[in-house]
Amino acid sequence: MAKWHWGRRRDTGKSTPARSTLDGATPAVSVNPAQQVSGSGNATATNGGIAVTGIYNDHSTVMLPPEAVAPAGSVKARPGLDNLPYRPGRFVSRTAELDRLDAAMAGHQGRPGGVLLQAVHGLGGIGKSALAAHWAANRAGALGLTPIRWITADSPAGIEQGLAALGMALQPAASKVMTVEALVENAKEWLATHTGWLLVLDNVNDPADIAELLARSTAGRFLVTSRLATVWHDATTVIRLDVLDPADSLALLREIVTSGGPRDLAGADELCAELGHLPLAVEQAAAYLAQSPLLTPRSYLDLLKDDPAAMLRRGAVGAIDAERTVARTWRVALDTIAEWQPLAAEVLRIMAWYAPDDIPAGLLDDLAEPAELADALGTLNAYSMIKIDAGSRSLAVHRLVQSVTRTADADDPHRTPDLVQEARLYATASLLSAAQPCQWQDPATWPTGHTLLPHMDAVARHTPLEADTTKTAKLLNHTGVFLDSQGLAARASVHLRRALAHHERALGPDHLDTIACRHNLAGAYQGDGDLRRAIPLFERALEDAERTLGATHPLTLACRNNLADAHRAAGRTDRALDLLEENVALGLLQGTDELSTLAAITNYARAQQAAGNLDEAVRLLEGNIEDCVREFGEDHHLTLVTRHNLTAARLAAGRRLPTAELFEQDLHDMERVLGEDHPDTVLARGDLAYAYKEAGDLDRAVPLLERTLHDMERVHGENHTRTRTIRMALSLAHREAGDLDRARSLAAPRPNEPVGPGSTGDPHAADERHPDARAADTRSADIGYAFLKSDDPEGAMPLLAQAYHDSREGSGEKHRNTLTARHNLAVAHLMSNDPGPAIPLFQQNLRVREQTLGEDHPDTLSTLRHLADSHRLAGHFDRAVHLYDKTFQGRTRALGPAHTDTLAALNLLAYSLRLTGLPKEAIPLYQRALHGMETALGPSHTDVLTARNHLAEAHQDAGDLQRAIPLYEDNLTACARTLGEDHPHTLTARHNLAVAHAATRNYDRALALLESNLPHQERVHGAEHPDSLTTRMNIASTYQVMGMRKEALRLYKQTLDSCIRALGITHPLTLTVHAKRRSARRRRP
Repeated sequence: MAKWHWGRRRDTGKSTPARSTLDGATPAVSVNPAQQVSGSGNATATNGGIAVTGIYNDHSTVMLPPEAVAPAGSVKARPGLDNLPYRPGRFVSRTAELDRLDAAMAGHQGRPGGVLLQAVHGLGGIGKSALAAHWAANRAGALGLTPIRWITADSPAGIEQGLAALGMALQPAASKVMTVEALVENAKEWLATHTGWLLVLDNVNDPADIAELLARSTAGRFLVTSRLATVWHDATTVIRLDVLDPADSLALLREIVTSGGPRDLAGADELCAELGHLPLAVEQAAAYLAQSPLLTPRSYLDLLKDDPAAMLRRGAVGAIDAERTVARTWRVALDTIAEWQPLAAEVLRIMAWYAPDDIPAGLLDDLAEPAELADALGTLNAYSMIKIDAGSRSLAVHRLVQSVTRTADADDPHRTPDLVQEARLYATASLLSAAQPCQWQDPATWPTGHTLLPHMDAVARHTPLEADTTKTAKLLNHTGVFLDSQGLAARASVHLRRALAHHERALGPDHLDTIACRHNLAGAYQGDGDLRRAIPLFERALEDAERTLGATHPLTLACRNNLADAHRAAGRTDRALDLLEENVALGLLQGTDELSTLAAITNYARAQQAAGNLDEAVRLLEGNIEDCVREFGEDHHLTLVTRHNLTAARLAAGRRLPTAELFEQDLHDMERVLGEDHPDTVLARGDLAYAYKEAGDLDRAVPLLERTLHDMERVHGENHTRTRTIRMALSLAHREAGDLDRARSLAAPRPNEPVGPGSTGDPHAADERHPDARAADTRSADIGYAFLKSDDPEGAMPLLAQAYHDSREGSGEKHRNTLTARHNLAVAHLMSNDPGPAIPLFQQNLRVREQTLGEDHPDTLSTLRHLADSHRLAGHFDRAVHLYDKTFQGRTRALGPAHTDTLAALNLLAYSLRLTGLPKEAIPLYQRALHGMETALGPSHTDVLTARNHLAEAHQDAGDLQRAIPLYEDNLTACARTLGEDHPHTLTARHNLAVAHAATRNYDRALALLESNLPHQERVHGAEHPDSLTTRMNIASTYQVMGMRKEALRLYKQTLDSCIRALGITHPLTLTVHAKRRSARRRRP
């Protein structure tokens, strides 16, 4: 490593004047009045003048007054001696650095004696000189500093020239006859004997060059700029200058480019970013653009990417000369570095292939012995070519330095094609060595993956395809697998496709690495929702693995397992189960690694759940979670996923459990282990939000869904299937919360949304208040679904019809997307009170599902229930009873008699019996359903409240008001306590109780309940909502039967006017109110 010693000088070939014992200064000559001094020519002093040896072009005699060569200590600096270089008025930001210089310089004010040294260091082109010039020109004057002198201090000769110029400026007359050495010595003496001056030493390359100057100057101020970072130990203030902020970088570019008039600045932001916001690079590019009106920032950026070194060599006429371009600035620095420490140049070439920031220093460990490597890094750091963070043991290098350094140039000894290639190969091999030990399924390896990922990406991005090697392909495979483990499947597939292409070309289709890469690419396709490409690729990988590796090889098991899971995701549960049963048996028989076996069992359980075998799925997952914890611990990724799947399976199986609390714990564990943004964490957050929603806790559900949507959009993008699923769920939650505007805005189409069939999203869960439409997987289906759930079937109908048509054309009549689209279109007809067209649509779906899934599959039974709904709404009550009974029997077989879906079917069967005029037959069914729901869900669940209301209605229909009224009373109390006074269930319960009391001629109690209900209904629904108008009509009817005819007629009139205004004269409620008013006017009760 370079060692800097104050006082060391390089031999410049010039003599150094000896020091005088007088006042620390050495005069160039000893001067007495009338003394004659000989020089290289013969100069004769006459008339009492003094002849002084100097630089002259003839042999004439120079006559000087005695004061012309007065001792430097007695010379006063006259005004106008400042020599700051010309700087255009463009200077942006750097406020913090300027303020630091202000504070340091001002802090020295008033202190007697002592020199003040300030140092500004940084990469070449970072703007050190510009900062120093700007501060000296605009802020130094406020401190009374004069004169302000600028010296280009990049060499001893430059420093000598600058000091000689100062000597000449101080004594212009004497300068005509003094030697350069004498002028320099006079300048040093003057600096040593005066205060209040500022000397800017620009671009110091060696502290030894200015050591004597600093030592002799006991007062005054020095401002040093330098690439050297680590040698300014005696400086009062050391400022490391960094790149510009993006806004300032853009402002600088815009100001220069538009100096001649308005310009097209398309791509300016991207250009500044590519230039790394390096001031000289931005200024150079802007000047070039300013002189080239046909170029835009974007077209310059294209040129820069094609040949960065060439573009960074190009200056602009009259603006950036060839010696001041970025490329030339760094070439000079690298020449010095390579001469001093050859390994440093090699290190810089290797670092050029990584990402610019947070480069692990350990990637270079195999390059050289520790001491030599430390010396190389230290040299690069000293010259500000890199940054070293000792705390994190990481390195950083400017992106433009990288761009130039990895661009081969046969004429540059630091960047010959062979040297650049060697650096790329080392960078690739070092990353592969760091990645190979990692098993990316284990979250413990993820910090390493996150550290390496930007550098693996960078090597892949900068390596030309034709330069790929086997090590490159292996690194690409590792990168893809890690990205896929983080849920970034689209990015993963890019790397994996490239790796597979190389392996097939270089190793052949049957090589182990080729098969593994093909399997990994298929997994990335599945992760991105592209099952059409994933399944054939899995099948090819499995076929090759079985043929070349055998049926029980771990890779073969993995191919079979993941192929099965892809079939499950595509709805082919029978094929999935066949593959998984074979895999589990082979894995357990052969004793293969636990991770593969347990992952296969987890997928097997998911397939059982998809097939409707919910109890078997729960049993498998319960056993699997114990094995996962024992083998891998509580925090392994597979353990976390299995536990979450177990909670979901138990919920699907109708098990009564604290769902929200369990999902909360799952989410807490995933956030802690996987991180808040991991896709599995985001999905767990969505499941928790849905659990809150299902429990009626919209206050917690809505904000959590909002956050989940934000996370999904950030992680997957706006149009990913999972994102769209969450967006629709949030739309429904807002709809339930009464925010219809927000609900509709979420359901509106997004730019660039996928159109047409072919994606493979999961179906949405149902809203039990009306038939459970499912979200299909096209834009039309998504929006139509949202309209359905917002109670707008008329708006949904054309969208759902289009989705159905597209899916039939693209996927066929039996594809799951077509079934979903047909189902939703039928639901829209039901919600429009038009069950006729819905019946054949549901019948067609039922036939397909019975053929492909079997009679007891959950989807088959759901379709059967909706067909029953359609017949019920069409008035075909006997047919509805038969279908509801078939649904109930099927769910009993598939789910068990205590499952909530089974009990819901029983409730619907009872309701259809009531409609056929058989309330007494319905009562025991209602009682059985209510008892089962209370056991499964608790006495206050909304489904329980609804079931209790239905039982009360059945007793009332059967004429047994003595049993009906206590049930209504209990239900009202429970609704008010659980849901609140304004909840629709509470309003319905209070209304039904009032009607029951009226039927027993308890009109006072009925009237009190109705009058109590009306303000709540008007507040919740509005004064002219049908429910509010119905209650007003019933209050008027109660007035009438209680003999309060005048009050009844007045309320009838008000209600009728409202009905006509809000509903129209033909609405059934309007006609009913009109008939009741007419009856009251005729004095008929």
